Amino acid sequence: MSYDKTALINRYRWYELIGIYAGIALFLTFVLAPFVEGFLVSLKPLSQLFSSPYRFWPENGSFEAYRTMWVSVPGFARYIFNSFLISTIATVVVLILIVPAAYAFARFEFKGRGQLLGAFLAVNMFSGAVLLIPLFRLMRSMGVLNTYFAMIVPGVAFLIPSAIWLLRTYMARIPRELEEAAYVDGAGYFYTFRRVILPLATPGIAVVAITTFIGAYAQQFIFALTFNSKTEYMPLPIGLFAYFGRQEVIWNELMAASFVGIAPAMIVIFFLQRYLVSGLTAGAIK
Repeated sequence: MSYDKTALINRYRWYELIGIYAGIALFLTFVLAPFVEGFLVSLKPLSQLFSSPYRFWPENGSFEAYRTMWVSVPGFARYIFNSFLISTIATVVVLILIVPAAYAFARFEFKGRGQLLGAFLAVNMFSGAVLLIPLFRLMRSMGVLNTYFAMIVPGVAFLIPSAIWLLRTYMARIPRELEEAAYVDGAGYFYTFRRVILPLATPGIAVVAITTFIGAYAQQFIFALTFNSKTEYMPLPIGLFAYFGRQEVIWNELMAASFVGIAPAMIVIFFLQRYLVSGLTAGAIK
């Protein structure tokens, strides 16, 4: 049987392709434009930032703001380390808790299952600011204010619901026949989960780990501002806020500090992107 191979490739007409690529270009422009502008601001001398007419491309641009920022912001490296440490610990704790929970929600029918899943969605509807006062009273009664613990635990609590939903959806796509075959061979629930489900769910777990790390890295400001006042425990957002918020804002140095600050998250995404892509596409072909 012969068939036209080009028909499978050239599914779109030329004007449809132009529309698709134009839409993608427009979307990327809106998404990337603030980052491009922020990076160019970090390269500009301070005198050019408010010049008229405004120059988009920096004249005599340099990385001087990056060098000056390290000197101007004391403890900047410590702030980055704190943010990375808090995000990493929060990610590990979330994975330990949600992997078995997601499997239970995906495979077992039990009383209150739907209500619990609905409650998880309801938790995500609340902003962390709504619960700051009761959380502060709880942390103070436990005596853990001004510690890493006070910033990690609330972050974990707000990250767990979305992580369970994401991983549960992935695990529900794993064929049940694989587990049934293991049960026929005499394997128990725990053995089947550890030797059959976990290897198959690794791409999905990687996706959850990456999204959780990014979420933990991004949500540190409000919890750290409320539950910590010690410099040695400050994450990056609070460190920058404490310095740039008390005097004139030096915008090129602030942009330079912001780009250096997001570097750890970008490095994690860069090295784990193949797991992210495989995890997002694996569920579509099961």
